[in-house]
Amino acid sequence: MICKVLIANRGEIAVRVIRSCREMSIPAVAIYSEADRGSPHVLMADEAICVGPAASLESYLKVDHILAAARKTNADAIHPGYGFLAENATFARAVQEVGLTWIGPSPETLALLGDKVSARRLAQESGAPIIPGGLEPTADIEAAKAIASEVGYPILIKAAGGGGGKGMRVVTQPDELRPAFERARSEAESAFADNRVYVEKIIEQPHHVEIQVFADQHGQVVRLGERECSIQRRYQKIIEETPSPFITQQVREELGRLAISIAQACRYRGAGTIEFLVDKDQNYYFLEVNTRLQVEHPITEMVTGFDLVAEQIRVASGEPLSFTQEDIQPRGHAIECRIYAEDGFDNFTPSTGTIVELGAPSGFGVRLDHGIREGLEITPYYDPILGKLCVWGQTRPEAVRRMARALEEFRVVGVQTTVPFCLAVMNHHSFIRGEYSTRYIDDYLFELEAWSQADTENLSEVAALGATLFTTAYESKLADHSNVEEADSNWVRLGREQQVSR
Repeated sequence: MICKVLIANRGEIAVRVIRSCREMSIPAVAIYSEADRGSPHVLMADEAICVGPAASLESYLKVDHILAAARKTNADAIHPGYGFLAENATFARAVQEVGLTWIGPSPETLALLGDKVSARRLAQESGAPIIPGGLEPTADIEAAKAIASEVGYPILIKAAGGGGGKGMRVVTQPDELRPAFERARSEAESAFADNRVYVEKIIEQPHHVEIQVFADQHGQVVRLGERECSIQRRYQKIIEETPSPFITQQVREELGRLAISIAQACRYRGAGTIEFLVDKDQNYYFLEVNTRLQVEHPITEMVTGFDLVAEQIRVASGEPLSFTQEDIQPRGHAIECRIYAEDGFDNFTPSTGTIVELGAPSGFGVRLDHGIREGLEITPYYDPILGKLCVWGQTRPEAVRRMARALEEFRVVGVQTTVPFCLAVMNHHSFIRGEYSTRYIDDYLFELEAWSQADTENLSEVAALGATLFTTAYESKLADHSNVEEADSNWVRLGREQQVSR
């Protein structure tokens, strides 16, 4: 049995793991950099220990510091969250070598699936169609030219040893190949210490659909439905939903069976996601495997009712899965909006500063996973995600309306966020109809900006009306020698909401 968990991460995912640990009566240890000393995950944990300076290379990516923190606090297991070292086979192996429990797939599985080329080969052997392209990484521009000529342009050059949009370049014609090839290799080397890349055909107007799987050490593998993750910028997801509004039931079943076959082929253990691209004609192709808990896991929890983090801990302890395939009966519809410290209408430019006011949405069917608080400084050192706003509805239209309402309630003052962008999407005709692909932002950004600007004008009118009503109320209160604080607070709040929503 696991007795104490050290969380090798920060922010909202660290908070998320702490909550499951607390419900399981397992003490949780937080690590933090000097920049994160006052972060919520540090304040919530049973214990917290500093692992280095602000730069992640000197703190959250410092393996020896993390292992030393585990020894010092007597933690017997490490949960990596996502990002940082979550899919690092070397780190997982180091954790096991010092006698700690690694909450995740085995180091061997991480190494196999972390290499995109070997993962493609495994998927193909498991019966999954793969995107046309090279089955081996290449460091030779002439080999890349030959593959591009065979599959036809446009093509995508991708890093073999990483993900998250790094080391990826789109090439639409032959004269773009050499500079794109060199940039992709350079970025892959910088991001993953691995400059290998491979070439694959670009699928036009694709949908990004992923299958959540879970496996234990006793041979059981189940799937928990799919998530549509097609609204992205620079290959980073922004909005996800489950179930997909696009794929047919037949494709859903076929993707689920393939996902289980791939997980079984590599003797998977724990939570994982098998990702596919589905074209406009419902043809599908294996994309990659994410060997960790996904950012968007809460919407799967909302429709299935299972705590995936608690299940990770139980499986890592050697217990069998607490549910079977027959127990998984997804109900309703769930949507997640990632709240980044970015300006969605200015090329998603990162925003830094101090959060001076935070108003979290709530109500029936609303869940907010975040790791921020008033007074917290948002620095440029880490991923800009502040949290995830998730909603559940009995139907998709209900979930869309609920998300729009929750976004309208969300107030973050001090930094720009993607809240206005996500609200524009919820009110856009293409999203409302469920008709969108990974090209959504490219195709509709102008319309989203226009909606946002029109909404700003409407809010200005509301604010002007509010000011008039406030003046009338204020004068009336003075005449009655009454306290004006109550009337004042309502309109001050309206003004703040107006500022935040823009």
